[in-house]
Amino acid sequence: MTDERNERIQSRFGVAASDYVTSAVHAQGPDLQWLVEAARLDGSEAVVDVATGTGHTALALAPYAREVVAIDFTTPMLEAGRKLAQERHIANVRFIEGDAHALPLPDAYADVVACRHSAHHFVDLPQAVREWARILKPGGRLVVIDAIVAEEQVLDDFINQIEVLRDPSHIRNRSVNTWLHLLEEAGISARLERSWGIHMDVPTWTQRMRTPTENVQRILSMFAAATPEERASLKLQQVDGVDWFDLPTGLFVGEKNK
Repeated sequence: MTDERNERIQSRFGVAASDYVTSAVHAQGPDLQWLVEAARLDGSEAVVDVATGTGHTALALAPYAREVVAIDFTTPMLEAGRKLAQERHIANVRFIEGDAHALPLPDAYADVVACRHSAHHFVDLPQAVREWARILKPGGRLVVIDAIVAEEQVLDDFINQIEVLRDPSHIRNRSVNTWLHLLEEAGISARLERSWGIHMDVPTWTQRMRTPTENVQRILSMFAAATPEERASLKLQQVDGVDWFDLPTGLFVGEKNK
């Protein structure tokens, strides 16, 4: 099952690589600067960006770090990232192929580990978190941005059902408490630094992943039938006939225990 899901991720994101280069959420979101600020780099650090995609996070961190290792296991994504680095004349980012569940790096390699808008695709998130802890130096810093869900199970299920309809490679968005528990178990003391909603329209959101028309219609039907609590959780609204929503998202900052 893990291999099948990994192949599905590689297939879907390989095709969508060019869209992620230009995606406003990934390339320009304000959270990119929030992550850079939270990393607190001074220019001496070795940084690892896990599941880098087309490299937006790695390239944003690079001017403030000694080196950045950008890891992904989707080849077209890595190729797009290398091209972006060349276009921006950024030379201290090394793009390498690798699985987030078994990072191709030695223990205590990184001063900072980053992961942005990717962890909800990890087949085994606890294992991926353990890998972050393994490659971090004692006292090293972790900065993670990912979609989050409410603690109430019914709201958790509602958001994750929509996410899977949009993208079958989606595994799960987690609650804040789940995130903090996973990180603590791995030896990383963490906190939620900031939470917000990413404002998105359904057409753009689904077109980026080439969601089948029937699944788009099912998403719209779920939005139309949503309870008041579900509507509030995603701030559902229609503007000129287009459905919009806010995807709850969090920035977590942690430190590996010494």
